[in-house]
Parts: sequence; C-alpha cells; structure tokens
Amino acid sequence: MTTAQDDNLLGNYLRYRRTRLDAASLGYSMTRRRTPGLRREEVALLANVSTTWYTWLEQGRGGAPSADVLDRLARALALTDVEREHLFLLAQNRPPEVAYAKRRGVTPQLQRMLDSLEYCPAYVKTAEWDIIAWNRAATVVLANYPALPESRRNILRIIFCDPGVMTKIPNWESVARFVVTAFRTETARTGVGAHARALVEELSLASPEFAALWRDHDVGIYGEGTKYIRHSTLGLITLEYSAFSVDGKPDLGLVIYNPATPGDRAGIRALLAATQAPAPLPPAMPE
Repeated sequence: MTTAQDDNLLGNYLRYRRTRLDAASLGYSMTRRRTPGLRREEVALLANVSTTWYTWLEQGRGGAPSADVLDRLARALALTDVEREHLFLLAQNRPPEVAYAKRRGVTPQLQRMLDSLEYCPAYVKTAEWDIIAWNRAATVVLANYPALPESRRNILRIIFCDPGVMTKIPNWESVARFVVTAFRTETARTGVGAHARALVEELSLASPEFAALWRDHDVGIYGEGTKYIRHSTLGLITLEYSAFSVDGKPDLGLVIYNPATPGDRAGIRALLAATQAPAPLPPAMPE
C-alpha cells in the first residue's frame, strides 16, 4: 500500500539530496544540528527561494517549479549533471535543456573503442557535425581527416563545399537532403544556437544547394541506413551505418560504418594493408 508521501517523488528526492550534503564543508556550524545535511531554510537561501515555498515543495504542495528555479535548486544541492537531469524529469517530466559546449576531443577509452573497429570506418561528431575523432579505416575509406585543417573537418562543409564529393557519392542529392534534416534536428535538440547559425550562414552563402534545402525546414534523424561511396581505389562500395549517442555527452554522436558485403570488407582490409604507417589520430581528452 502506498501513501501520499510515497507518491511525492520530487519532494522525496529533494529531501534526500538535502540530507546528503556536508554542512561543515559548506561553512555551516554543526552545533545544535540534529539531522544530517542542510536545513530547509539553508537550501532555500542558497537557491534564492522562500523557505515556505521550498518546504511546500518537499511536502508535495509547492506547484510545478520553473526551469530557472530547478537550476538554482540543482546548484544549491550540488547536483551532478545526471542528478540535475533526474530532478527535471521528476519536476517537469522532461530533461533540462542541454548546455552546449564546443568539444575538441574524446576520452582515451572512446578512442580505443574506435581503434578496435579495424575494418569498420567510424568517427565521433558534434551536433554541428564537426568530426573530432576517427579510426584508421575512416581515413582511408571516408576522408583523410588528419590532412584536413580542423575547420574543414565538418561533414556539411565536405558535402556542400568540396566539389569532388558529388562524384564520390552516387546519390548525392538524397544524402545532402538527409544530412541537412538531421543537422537541423540535432542542433535544435542540443541547443547549439549561435554556433549553428554561423555555420548555416556560411554554408548558405557558399552553396545554393544547402540554402535551398535549409529553406525547406525538414527535420529527421540519422539513425541507420546504407551509404554508397565511389572510392578512388576500391570502386563502388556499400556500407551499412548505425549512429549512437555518447552517454553523458548529448551533443556527441558515434557513427559506425560496417562493410555491407564480404567483398567490401576484403577491399577495406586490402586497402589498410597497402597503406604505410597508421594515420595520426586526434588528441584525446585526459583520462
């Protein structure tokens, strides 16, 4: 049998996080403190809300707090990103907006996972579709990312601003439309904002094709599918791809291309064997 208190998930969570805080380390006196953690009035003061309203919130009768109040409560309770997300889910039945941060590397663990996919081209991209990590197979099959200036390691710039790509991708028109729809969806979801607008302005000026597709306002997801590439050495190859989000980093996506046939796999294996030393990989974030 459940009680009203059992159903008060938000209040229970706030109370639990409040009692887990170390009052002494936050500069509060430990005299006459009969319970662990912070008092309600102390959390209310840190979050800049009234003690009465915070008390009601813990009791399940404070109403639905706004995103701004939840952010202040998360800071007052010293919540981690995961704990903050849980707070929003309990209070508003949705995750918080993503605080977008431009990333320039991946963890060593993620890079080692990419490297383990020996015959499967794979990379990690941002919400702006910048390529920030890749494996050796990607450099010999998709693009020589190490040889590109960092600003040019962007899938949209490659597709719309590299004149040789149209001949490399047999179904370029459908791929271009698909990429633009996914880019629009991902940037809206991850809150890229000004970063995305600058890229859109640049591409609209550089490519009439991009400008026309952007005006259509179509949205879509990357998900999975089939990619055809007319490779300079291997000829036409077929790759099946799957896209995955990177846990804890909602603005990053992992894309893995799997050779669709034994012949495609054998061709990639031979191409890798014929190359010299492995291509330099991007710098990784610290362990």
